[in-house]
Amino acid sequence: METNKLFSFLGLARRAGKLSMGHDAAVGAVVGKKAKMLIFASDTSERLKREFEVLNKKHNIDIPVFVPEITISQIHYACGYKAGVITVNDENFCKKIISILESKS
Repeated sequence: METNKLFSFLGLARRAGKLSMGHDAAVGAVVGKKAKMLIFASDTSERLKREFEVLNKKHNIDIPVFVPEITISQIHYACGYKAGVITVNDENFCKKIISILESKS
């Protein structure tokens, strides 16, 4: 994974208004079916991850979930908002971010 590219695209998506950052905003995006993918920081709690897993099952939502090796502090630096969970709410940003996350580099 190319961390700098990931941070660049997360920052770009944030400026475009295509991210929901933080617990409440992410829950709203998932329940409202706006979220195209979920990203958790590597240092978030297992309880938070389980909460979203239950939420997805309860509302019958199947979106990709990633836990890349990035911390809450790194997300704060890239996006200007301290959050452990992010949803990407745009299909094109989602595709590009997934390709970055799945790259071998």
